[in-house]
Amino acid sequence: MLAILMLCASMVLMPIPTATAAVTSSWVVIDADTGRILDGDNPHDQLPIASLTKIWTALTFIESGAAGEEIEISQQAASAEGSSIYLEPGSTVPTKDVLHGLMLRSGNDAAMALAEHAGGSEEGFVHLMNEQADLYGLKDTHFTNPSGLHDEQHLSSAYDTAMMLYFGMKNKEFKKIASTEQYTRTGKQPGVWENKHRLITSDTDAVAGKTGFTKAAGRTLATYFEKNGKKVIVVTLNSGNDWNIHKSLSAKVFQEYSVVTVAKKGEYSVLPGVTAKLKKPIKVLLKPEEKSKVSSVMLIPRDETQSSLGQWTVSLDQEPLVTVEVELKRK
Repeated sequence: MLAILMLCASMVLMPIPTATAAVTSSWVVIDADTGRILDGDNPHDQLPIASLTKIWTALTFIESGAAGEEIEISQQAASAEGSSIYLEPGSTVPTKDVLHGLMLRSGNDAAMALAEHAGGSEEGFVHLMNEQADLYGLKDTHFTNPSGLHDEQHLSSAYDTAMMLYFGMKNKEFKKIASTEQYTRTGKQPGVWENKHRLITSDTDAVAGKTGFTKAAGRTLATYFEKNGKKVIVVTLNSGNDWNIHKSLSAKVFQEYSVVTVAKKGEYSVLPGVTAKLKKPIKVLLKPEEKSKVSSVMLIPRDETQSSLGQWTVSLDQEPLVTVEVELKRK
């Protein structure tokens, strides 16, 4: 049984330092449940990410609450540079078609249409994207456009990009779109789109993701894998062998790590007259040698009028992994 400590101090999260070393490629594997880095090389170095940008474009649009089931396509959107789903200027297209065209076919015209609809302009939407990045703690990320076209100031890191997919997969609408293998268009241009991310359509462990490429960024790839209750996200930036690398890295983690239940659901006595109810078990990915380094801390308010909720934090080597709410009962 893990020892549970009662503390009343607030947890302080330290910012991720900005890397200064110049690199040409990087990669990372994170736990898709906690965001913990499991493996990587230069995971925090800033690099161009090409169309992996569209992960954040999609999530920013969805979370903006932009009204309307259809989007009117402007001349600027229809003539956007780069990859296209061939939107016609002056037409109205179902919003879900545009979102699927963005994520499955990487349409730059789709990115522009979504940006104009939700932000009023490309510039307005990019401002929203950067605000969202700050809100979610993406310290190494700065956007200048919604599609990922190359710009010297349009940069992120392998870790931040993995976290974009991490946050996205917690949104039901985003998850449904990003994990779609084939999509049948509902608008005036009927047809079927197949997801460009070929691991999603051919590898049973790959659930969702996004592809990207520009000459400056090289090949970029983000993939969400799930197997036997284990969930990981792999991101590679400027990797020519990305399909095989993603399969290899995910297989390695699935072999080396186990899902460990560090706290069972139920009621726990934490103070005389006070119990804490954990509604779901707390599970984390751990290597065998890490199990002895796990600790738990429960934060509860001293004044019973402050809140009926506490926080249970599980840490590894004193670094927080996951925090969940517990329901407090006082006698």
